[in-house]
Amino acid sequence: MSEAVDLVVAGAGGGLAGALRAAGHGLSVLVVEASEHFRRGNNTSMSTAMFPGAGSRWQAEAGVEDSPERFVADIMAKTRGQADARLARTLADVSAPLVEWLADSVELPLTLVTDFTYPGHAVPRCHSVPGRHGSLVVDHLARRVTEHPDIELLAPARLVEVPTDDEGHVRAAVVRYPDGAEEEIPTRAVLLATNGFGANAELVRTYLPEIADALYQGSDRSLGDALRIGEKLGAAAGFLDAYQGHGAVAAGAGTLVGWATIVHGGILVDLGGRRFGNETRGYSEYAAELAARPSGTGWIVLDEVIFAQCEPFQDFRDTVDSGVVVWADDAPALARATGLPERELAEELANAAAIARGERADEFGRTSWERPLTPRYAAVRVVPALFHTQGGLLVDEHAAVVDHTDRPIPGLYAAGGAAAGISGHGAAGYLAGNGLLPAFGLSYLAADDVARRLKNTQ
Repeated sequence: MSEAVDLVVAGAGGGLAGALRAAGHGLSVLVVEASEHFRRGNNTSMSTAMFPGAGSRWQAEAGVEDSPERFVADIMAKTRGQADARLARTLADVSAPLVEWLADSVELPLTLVTDFTYPGHAVPRCHSVPGRHGSLVVDHLARRVTEHPDIELLAPARLVEVPTDDEGHVRAAVVRYPDGAEEEIPTRAVLLATNGFGANAELVRTYLPEIADALYQGSDRSLGDALRIGEKLGAAAGFLDAYQGHGAVAAGAGTLVGWATIVHGGILVDLGGRRFGNETRGYSEYAAELAARPSGTGWIVLDEVIFAQCEPFQDFRDTVDSGVVVWADDAPALARATGLPERELAEELANAAAIARGERADEFGRTSWERPLTPRYAAVRVVPALFHTQGGLLVDEHAAVVDHTDRPIPGLYAAGGAAAGISGHGAAGYLAGNGLLPAFGLSYLAADDVARRLKNTQ
């Protein structure tokens, strides 16, 4: 039997932050990661690295007035009051301390994103890294973890079971290696940071039928391990119908075009050359709406100004480099380049420009237009995708997994997609950062609670 550790973390995404936070408290930590390619293949590494921080020092420096209360109000508005109120308040409260700790203690190069505001956020509160891509975050954290004398990173290895003692307290973690061998590692705490079940087709079809046939753009290790382990221990689960979708994955490239194209004034049309909704409501709900259009595909139309505004995003640059962006000097040329019907597309471009100039109201209720689109036009064909699930094990304000009576299971914690998040039900409640905030925020809180519990028992 292996030497005991204070905390076993399953998952090298947001779990890496939890490991560093725990080690900072003087705990010994083992990180178990199922994929040897996690630096590019987990959901954190594939994200746009947006960390909400309500009331951060960067906001204060930029003159942005924000608070946890305002953040909670935005969460509740976006989810139509369906989000877990306790967790929403917990994560809003920890959001600013989290981003400041990531910058100060972990030395992650975060800055406030001020060039646009994602749908649902009342003010700029998302913080990101250069390139706005999660691979930099994971690379940085993994480097810090491997350099830390009190943290061991074990990959590839998969957490398969969490044994408990006669009183229901976590006593060990069972790890399975690629050759099938298993090892039981004594520990008094386990943090499940294994993401959700987006790669489990059966569970997706059961809980998320509207998006089940769409492209899955997430980690192939998101198989629902936390749900399986938690169920065996009597854990409660909830919001299993919640997910983050995206309506802007480039067809033929698989890269993320990004919703900044829309926020800056772009439009999304179907194969009939027509808009079909208010694009600025959010990119998550637009996945299912795009999937329901003919052939489940459409085109994002932008112009040279928006193109330049989106270049700070590594994902957008990858899309451009893939060669899938088409250019045209006018509407007829754009119709020829995209194969869209010329009359309908020209009418839609003219209508959108008139709405953006304030000459008429949008029939779909869109009111956010930075400016009218002007030639030269660019366009990218997009397909809908499921990025990650937002339902999972229910946790309390310390990230401790609870049973069906809301009592914590001693020593068991969950974060990110392994835990139920703050997106309510379905796809429409997702706010930018609703993936990374629970992943990193709950890991941060779990580490603090493990340290507190162990200190109290010494």
